[in-house]
Amino acid sequence: MATAGDQKRAIVLRDGDDVAVAARPMPAGFAFDGGAGPVVVREPIAAGHKVAIRDVAPGEPVRKYGQVIGFAARAIAAGEWVHVHNLGADAFRRDHAFGSEPVAAPPEVAPRTFMGYLRPDGRVGTRNYVAVVSTVNCSASTSRAISDRFRDGAWREEFPNVDGVFAITHKGGCGIPTGGSDHLGLERVLAGFANHPNVAACVVVGLGCEVSQAGAFVESSDLRMRGQEKEKAPGRPRVLTIQDQGGIARTVEAAVEAVRALLPEANRCVRTEQPASKLCVALECGGSDGNSGVTANPALGFAADLVVASGGTAVLGETTEIYGAEHLLTRRAVSPEVGEKLVERIRWWEWYANVFGGDLNNNPSPGNKAGGLTTIYEKSLGALAKAGSSPLVDVVGFAESIRRPGLFFMDTPGFDPVCTTGLVASGANVLVFTTGRGSVLGLKPTPCIKLATNTPMYERMIDDMDMDAGTILDGESVEAVGRRLFDLILDVADGRRTRSEAAGIGEEEFAPWFIGPLL
Repeated sequence: MATAGDQKRAIVLRDGDDVAVAARPMPAGFAFDGGAGPVVVREPIAAGHKVAIRDVAPGEPVRKYGQVIGFAARAIAAGEWVHVHNLGADAFRRDHAFGSEPVAAPPEVAPRTFMGYLRPDGRVGTRNYVAVVSTVNCSASTSRAISDRFRDGAWREEFPNVDGVFAITHKGGCGIPTGGSDHLGLERVLAGFANHPNVAACVVVGLGCEVSQAGAFVESSDLRMRGQEKEKAPGRPRVLTIQDQGGIARTVEAAVEAVRALLPEANRCVRTEQPASKLCVALECGGSDGNSGVTANPALGFAADLVVASGGTAVLGETTEIYGAEHLLTRRAVSPEVGEKLVERIRWWEWYANVFGGDLNNNPSPGNKAGGLTTIYEKSLGALAKAGSSPLVDVVGFAESIRRPGLFFMDTPGFDPVCTTGLVASGANVLVFTTGRGSVLGLKPTPCIKLATNTPMYERMIDDMDMDAGTILDGESVEAVGRRLFDLILDVADGRRTRSEAAGIGEEEFAPWFIGPLL
């Protein structure tokens, strides 16, 4: 990364870029070296926003990260603020060049371990929860009432190895075609949480007359998701339906007793030393700003490379937020077939948005734009930095279970709760979430590490942020921050609580992806 004369004010990310990024606010009249000569700022530039370092004619591409982030909507003069008023997201052709990029040498990493919970299927948990799974919205309040009975923690002294009892609730489960994509998708994501390596045991609660039948869900998902013969699988969860139990109150009491019966079983699970190869790390960004692609996302990308180099797994999602940058992933695909799978998903999203009169450039959000992001191409290029430089092993469907090492891409929306729900359902045992504006998401049962892109926000929201990557703007290297983040991932896998865990966040964010008709 080449830096302009005043590293604390303006950063030029690549030779040939047309813009510099303001690491700190720049007043009108401020002068800096843009690489090809001095640039005088014509108007105030907020932190994270862009300033032109050369004149750009109308219709010409504008480059950042060495890639096209949009096209000049009018003439842009050197020193001028570059944003939505003068930069548009015109369509352009990308060369996907499947598998053409040489495989980068993995970063050096010494063998590392963490203390985790080894499960019967070989996966390793970083937490040890008991889950109450609601199969339909009609049993959501009942399921939450069950988990609330354990919120006081009076049981913790007797069962110190259990992290908690939490409810998995949602707004679906009925009004969808039986056996259709939304029905099967819901059961896949519920199974991903019920059989998650961070979940020791679960109770399943339904209403009784819904499409997503609780008993049928357990019968169908237990074998499919655990990947082992049913007779060798652990005892299937207790299933209760409100109608059969005789109402909410009786269901709650029966389910509370069922959970109490599971606590001794869960408490018998103990942490043992496990290799870093057992890490499965979900990569997410939200509430992004103009420095996300400069600091936190590249640092997470380096940490993801360390995870993969250790024999572990990293999973990236948000198909709508790699749009316009997908060619950088397809060039790292291990085969043309894997690259084609990603392009096919991009084409599907173009069709899907068009069907409903949408526009993929409607993303970035207002908050993203206030933080300096202008077009979806710019946002995508910064978001893709989370994937580091490892080869792309495969492209998988939403909430699909991942049991192999390497870098994976999961097809998901960009909406953070839905995306992270899919990533966690895949088996991710740690989630790292970068943010520039200050997102506060958590998602049980997986601990969520918040990585701030800039120091002012980190200090303002210190109770919600776990680490500051804004130090890169002060001169710390991306590699150094990435290695510190890798250490933090291992510490959290060991049991260190994240800020979101300490705040009790994580039960409201579960959000399956529904794309079909609601009947």
